Amino acid sequence: MATVQVNFFSKSMRREVSFNALLPVDSPMIPGQSESMNGQKPLKSLYLLNGYSGSQWDWITFSRIRELADRYRMAIFMPAGENHFYLDDEDKGDLHGQYVGKELVEFTRGLFPLSGRREDTYIGGLSMGGYGAIRNGLKYAEHFGGIIALSSALISYKIASAQPGYSDGIADYSYFRRVFGDLNQLEGSDKDPEALVLQLKEKGMPIPQIYMACGTEDFLLDVNQRFRDFLRTENVPVIYTEGPGLHNWDFWNDYIARALEWAGETVD
Repeated sequence: MATVQVNFFSKSMRREVSFNALLPVDSPMIPGQSESMNGQKPLKSLYLLNGYSGSQWDWITFSRIRELADRYRMAIFMPAGENHFYLDDEDKGDLHGQYVGKELVEFTRGLFPLSGRREDTYIGGLSMGGYGAIRNGLKYAEHFGGIIALSSALISYKIASAQPGYSDGIADYSYFRRVFGDLNQLEGSDKDPEALVLQLKEKGMPIPQIYMACGTEDFLLDVNQRFRDFLRTENVPVIYTEGPGLHNWDFWNDYIARALEWAGETVD
C-alpha cells in the first residue's frame, strides 16, 4: 500500500492545496497469481471527505481505511474540507465544491492509474463530509457512480430561512450565512440536495447509487431519515441503514467497512 501526500496548485481554490492518497499499487507478487491480480487493472477510486473541525488526516489516523483500500483494491483520496462543507465560496475564490467534485477527480485520473469509468468512481464522507459527498456527488453526477454518506450533516433542512441569532450549539447564523450564502435562498438552490435530485430527474441524467448510514443515537438522525424518505418518495434507489451508535469513530469505522463492501458488490 503506497501512502502519498500530494501538493499542487488548484485552479478552483486559486492556491496550493494538499491531499492524502492511499494507493494499492505495490502489492508483492504472489506465486500462482496473474499480473492482473497483482494490481495491473485500473483502480477504482473513492474521494473521502472529513467532518467539521477535522482534517485530511482524520481517515488515516482514526479509521481502518488503509486496510479497506487494500482489501477492495480502491484508491482513496482525502482532501481537506476546511470547515466549509465542500461548498463554493465565490466571494473569496475558494471553490471547494468544484475542487472535490471535478478538479480533484480529473487531476488524480491524470496522475495515478485510475479507472476513468463513472461506475468505478465514488465520493464519500462523514458528517460535514457526508453532506459534501451527497451535494457534490449529485452536482457532479457525471463523475460519480456512487455516494457513501455516513452520519451526514444535512443541515440545509435546519438552517434554510434561519434568522440572525440562530445557533445549533456548534455554529451560529454568521457562520452558516458565510458558508451557505443567503439562507432565505437556500431551499431550491444547488446547496439543497433535494433540489439537485429533482434537477437530475428532470434532465434525465443518471443519479449515483447512494449508501447512507446513521447511528440511532446520533443527533443528526432526523435529517438523515428525512432525506431517506425524500429519496424513496422520488423513487430514487438508496441503501439506508441504521444501527446503534453515536456521532463518533466507533460507528464510522464499522460502517465505512460495510459501505466499501456494498461498493464492491454493486459496481462492476
